[in-house]
Amino acid sequence: MRGGEAAATGHPPASSTAAPAGPPGGTPAYDAIWRDGLLADLDPRELARTFGTPLYVYDLDTLAGRAARLRAALPDRVDVAYAVKANPSLAVIATLASAGLGADVSSEGEREAALRAWIMPRAIVVTGPGKSDRLLRRAVESGIRAIAVDSPGEVPRVEAAAVAAGERARLLFRLAQPGQTFGMPWEDALAAARLAVASDHLRPIGVHAFAVSSALDAGALVRHVQRTVDAAVPLARAAGFPLALVDVGGGLGIPYRDGEAPLDLASLGAGIGDVLTELSSRLDLSETRILVEPGRYLSGPSGAFLARVVDVKRLDGRHVAVLDGGINHLLAPALVGRRHRLRLVGSGSSQDRPPDGRQLVPVTLTGPLCTSLDVIGRLEAFPEPRPDDLVVALDTGAYGFTQSMPWFLSHPGPAEVAIAGGRAMLVRDRLDPAEVVAAQRIPRFDV
Repeated sequence: MRGGEAAATGHPPASSTAAPAGPPGGTPAYDAIWRDGLLADLDPRELARTFGTPLYVYDLDTLAGRAARLRAALPDRVDVAYAVKANPSLAVIATLASAGLGADVSSEGEREAALRAWIMPRAIVVTGPGKSDRLLRRAVESGIRAIAVDSPGEVPRVEAAAVAAGERARLLFRLAQPGQTFGMPWEDALAAARLAVASDHLRPIGVHAFAVSSALDAGALVRHVQRTVDAAVPLARAAGFPLALVDVGGGLGIPYRDGEAPLDLASLGAGIGDVLTELSSRLDLSETRILVEPGRYLSGPSGAFLARVVDVKRLDGRHVAVLDGGINHLLAPALVGRRHRLRLVGSGSSQDRPPDGRQLVPVTLTGPLCTSLDVIGRLEAFPEPRPDDLVVALDTGAYGFTQSMPWFLSHPGPAEVAIAGGRAMLVRDRLDPAEVVAAQRIPRFDV
């Protein structure tokens, strides 16, 4: 293909023991983990008894189904790279690798996770600011698909890594967006591109831009794609390199409220298709590819967070339920004000799940931390909680555990469990504060 940029996907080796990439034959491709009071068709109470709480649960069948529907809605010239920052669980990444997705990584740790989960290097793009020399060197050595440079000053650093590796590094140039600190103005990106064109060790292939977050408006996403293409085409021509790839980032959103309309995948795919049709009318752009980097859209509805009610009290006319996991494990409610959908699972008999017979009361759900910020939710009409009940926070498969602060107050961290084909498996052990203490030293300067 023009510019040497073919479609790149990630696939596990044929001999791997990956979890199933999708539901068994004939089974519907589910859209979310919570179905009829169950998590991926398993009883939350049984999961809590088996694995303990607090607990993150990921439905790999739902994850694979969402990936398949997204891939089917997009034109053939659109590649998909999972944004690993949304959820770096190896179980999640490996499932998406089996579905043919690549990966968007922003650190050495994320790159290692992607490789370990069977994403091929040629399907990985490195983005984000503040890249270490180690990350740049290893990315070039492993034959990464592209590195998105964040500033003109990053170009010589990538060049030095390429010289040391004896390789030619492929580059994208990140364009700054309003209100962000990432990327460069168009003029600086042009200067960076010209530097790269003049180097025997660098190969410019395209442009990167990320403008929206958690968008449910397909039109807004398509307009971002069009704006990015409109900026990329003159930049590539002015710098003198073939435009092989336009990386438009992620931003595909999910509903966080009951009744909220989801993203219209058909409209998104059709709109991007129109952009590609216009590109195809130009001879030198007929094979230019577009890359999208969804994270939240894929993994968010596939995950749930479980915490147990430890104590219940009355305060200022409200029921306060104290959970064994709070913002140390699910920070988004305090960090960005996100209101996750919350469900109560009764601790009694099966007839008590969900506890429909209970009185609806004003409830504040707090965690075990000594800070007034530790609030998972405030609800004006929630089933009256009792000790040993379970609270389930939905849509936490993205920016859940990975975005939290597990060592604040040194409580045990949540374990992670993956479900596929009706079977649950522990995929990450519970974090033990004793291990953090054991790794420290009390200084003895008098010795």
